[in-house]
Amino acid sequence: MREIIPTRLWIGNAMDARNVTGVLGLGVSAVVDLAIEEPPIQFPRDVVYCRFPLIDGTGNQPAVLRVAIDTVAYVIASRTPTLVACGAGMSRSPAIVAAAMATTKRIALADVLEKLTAGQPHDVSPGLLAEISDILTRIGPMAD
Repeated sequence: MREIIPTRLWIGNAMDARNVTGVLGLGVSAVVDLAIEEPPIQFPRDVVYCRFPLIDGTGNQPAVLRVAIDTVAYVIASRTPTLVACGAGMSRSPAIVAAAMATTKRIALADVLEKLTAGQPHDVSPGLLAEISDILTRIGPMAD
């Protein structure tokens, strides 16, 4: 698991997300699960659990991509301690977090993704990134 915004935002893989005790120990109060290939995780009632089953490539429903981006953008803006996880934590998680940060900070997706993945293991699917770019072009930045 990798801390992106101190005490507020982490990117992880399916194993990290399934470590409920570890997640709660970080103070996480929301989990965004992006792994279509993984079964849902059971968290305590007071943890917000959002599951957006995304394909690590092309073929995602635009509405699901948009709500995943919007949800992560909202938790970033609201300063809610959140874990965003996918299968390996190297494609869908960084791509959706980068898209959310790009919309909240009003900067280019490529710039955010480059900074987010610098020096870290990553393997963002070009097809997924193209779908996300298309969504961002259509929705534009978040309003203040």
